[in-house]
Amino acid sequence: MRIIGGVHRGKTIHVKKGLDVRPTTDFAKEGLFNILNNKLDFEGLEVLDLFCGTGNIAFEFASRGANVTSIDKNVDCVRFVSSTSKDLKLNINVSKGDVFKFLKTHSYKYDLIFADPPFVLENIPEIHQWVFQNNLLKEGGWLIIEHGPTTKLDTLPHFVEQRKYGNVNFSFFTA
Repeated sequence: MRIIGGVHRGKTIHVKKGLDVRPTTDFAKEGLFNILNNKLDFEGLEVLDLFCGTGNIAFEFASRGANVTSIDKNVDCVRFVSSTSKDLKLNINVSKGDVFKFLKTHSYKYDLIFADPPFVLENIPEIHQWVFQNNLLKEGGWLIIEHGPTTKLDTLPHFVEQRKYGNVNFSFFTA
């Protein structure tokens, strides 16, 4: 895994073996950040990274100057992201927790929320539901959900567009 932009551009991060994760491919990540580069100023951006896994997306945002809060239920992922962000001196606050419980009880507003749930998760649309029901985005904020090709989110309110990169899809929503 490598960071493609920001102060740690080109930095390779060696992921601990045995983590049960599916990191976003470099191809998809480059496509995503090409889109976001034209829409956002990353410096000081408040980002929530749900189902953070290896921290691939969190490291990318933080390397570009964003303040990132990451949530994952896997303690090994949380430890990996925490130690790696500390080593790289990145502004990432990572916590172990259930994403849906977090969304139901959280009230802080973010500029951008990125969710990369397991593609087989059946309740992916609930991420959207809780983000908008609990007003977790600042005005003009973005929700981006990464999902597989069989998940359809384009009928949900606030949908803007969907982008495909191989088997990886990003659905964009705005407040």
